[in-house]
Amino acid sequence: MSEETQSGKMWSGRFREPLDPEFEAWQRSIVFDWQLLQQEVAASKAHASAIAAAGIVTAVELTQLRDALDAIGTEHVSKAGAAQVRDHATAEDIHHYVELALTEKLGPLALKLHTGRSRNEQIATDLRLYVREQAKLTIAALAEWCLALVGRARRAGDAVMPSYTHMQRAEPVLVAHWLLAYVEMLLRDVSRLEDCIARLNYCPLGSGAVAGATLKLDRSIAARELGFSAPTANSMDATSDRDFVLEYLQALTFVGLHASRFAEEITLFATAEFGFVQLPEAFSTGSSAMPQKKNPDLTELVRAKVGRIYGAAAAVTLQLKGLPLAYNKDMQETQEPTFAVSGTAQIVGLLARFTAALEFHAERMQDAAQDGFLNAMAAATYLVHKGVPFRKAHEKIGNAVRMALENKVELDGLSLEELRTIGEEFDADFYDSLRLEATLDCHDVIGGTARARVREALQDAENRVHALLAGNSRLEGALHAGA
Repeated sequence: MSEETQSGKMWSGRFREPLDPEFEAWQRSIVFDWQLLQQEVAASKAHASAIAAAGIVTAVELTQLRDALDAIGTEHVSKAGAAQVRDHATAEDIHHYVELALTEKLGPLALKLHTGRSRNEQIATDLRLYVREQAKLTIAALAEWCLALVGRARRAGDAVMPSYTHMQRAEPVLVAHWLLAYVEMLLRDVSRLEDCIARLNYCPLGSGAVAGATLKLDRSIAARELGFSAPTANSMDATSDRDFVLEYLQALTFVGLHASRFAEEITLFATAEFGFVQLPEAFSTGSSAMPQKKNPDLTELVRAKVGRIYGAAAAVTLQLKGLPLAYNKDMQETQEPTFAVSGTAQIVGLLARFTAALEFHAERMQDAAQDGFLNAMAAATYLVHKGVPFRKAHEKIGNAVRMALENKVELDGLSLEELRTIGEEFDADFYDSLRLEATLDCHDVIGGTARARVREALQDAENRVHALLAGNSRLEGALHAGA
């Protein structure tokens, strides 16, 4: 192998035979890790600062290196620039590409940059930066969706709908109560992503290939510049684990789960059989064959696309299972699943705008909430207040429901005389307990659907969502300042 050919590889000194061409093309990761260009540039600038502090490059050389790295990052922001990176003829990976591009700009000075570091720590750092950014974007999107849900709950006021268990009508609830259930789910999703960020936010730079850098680097320099909390504590762990990738993907599976549940409910509620919601035209399509159709494409696609998230988490679990310490090339395969879920924040953002545009058919929902004995639980509670043990109250109301079904009426259609054949505890005030407002307000506990409780819960949810939005802005500012 000629010296010229050998110089195209970062590791070629020990080798005399060229790579098998098919293997060489097959093992290159530049075809997907080009997406880490900005992270690689940022990490390289931070490493340049660390080796300058160690006396490997001068202050002038540091400026040249950092300026050239900035230029590389800027030149490839466009789609055409990104394609140039992805389709590069010889670069093995994003680290190799940046080194080649830097050499074109600076000549031999560029080769000093790799002093005291390994690609093992570079990819670990780049991925942490990428996952942190993506998690932050998803948190911001979740906050916007929460805001849309809270706003829609505020607009719903005291509108009522049936709740369901086993997909059968159960009890009346406020529409706001149903919407706030999703806010709670999404806020838990946010907390998982925040926990993930906190755990991954340590800088691998200075870990070397496996045992630590061979130069006495001040690792806090790179960690501080990149907005990490501190350097990683163990070089073998830092370069060889991808648990932060898996944790991120697993956190996203909860986001996907909740998005899919919401999508499924809206898809059902938009059918003529339910007729609870009006699909926004801006997020729906028609049929090429049936002129009357308005199809719930957004919610159907959300249900489908979350499969990628579950698949990515499962793939990375299997890729990491049983790997010995430290770095193994297997870890290269964890990158594509991570990139495959980059659309999660977009899915959530679309759901936020979709939710804000939803219209509810309040009368249809209220009619459904008053049909089919949804006040039976409240009726049983009435008897409990009359001193009847709940099990007996349950039985008596069950008998009343059967009598009403036979008479083809609701519970309030039974006469007092008929009710007293079931139990002498029934009195004229029984009918007040069956009113829609009473069936709501009897759930007067924290987390219940009583109207006063829901108003309190709505205010609390608004406060938490606005605190999240403010906190996310502060986090973003801090990370940008670090970078």
